[in-house]
Amino acid sequence: MNESLYKVTFKTILELQSEEIDAMVVLYLSYYEGSSKDQVLKDLKTKDEILLLTYNDILVGFTTYQLYHTTFNNRDIAVLFSGDTIVHHEHWGQQKFNFAWAKRVGMFYKALKDEAFYWFLIVKGHRTYRYLPAFAHSFYPHYTVDRSDLKPLLDYLAYEKFQDAYNDQSGIIHFNVSQGHLKSDYAYPTERDAP
Repeated sequence: MNESLYKVTFKTILELQSEEIDAMVVLYLSYYEGSSKDQVLKDLKTKDEILLLTYNDILVGFTTYQLYHTTFNNRDIAVLFSGDTIVHHEHWGQQKFNFAWAKRVGMFYKALKDEAFYWFLIVKGHRTYRYLPAFAHSFYPHYTVDRSDLKPLLDYLAYEKFQDAYNDQSGIIHFNVSQGHLKSDYAYPTERDAP
């Protein structure tokens, strides 16, 4: 792939054009089952912004997110909640998307005053989990470091957003009816992904 043909655009959800939304739905549903166009549109309404990745003016990836503020243990905190992140498999490995995301998160952090800043990421697959060590100073659950001190915060944020769909024992959000899960072709690590 020609790196110069990649373009990253940040937009508010309200700035999205209908053709962009249609392309997002097609891309999303090609990787996820248990969802629909209506579900994608419903989820979009809960987010603030979107990062769009195009290649030669064709949408090949996106991620949605919401920045909000809450109080935990009598302390004001800022939370960046990530929605689903999709990059077409033919464009895995390009770095424009990741660099743009890191820069945007840095802008959010720099704009904060005295609030602690946390990234609330729901992980549906092993590729998403890989973002944690790349972009976070520390995280929970961690594969080698005990950061169980973060679990009460996780429980609070997850219950605040998902109520009874969140199981604090397992740390898993489970809906009775799927809200979108990876297709089996993409859900499991390949030999190349193995450590």
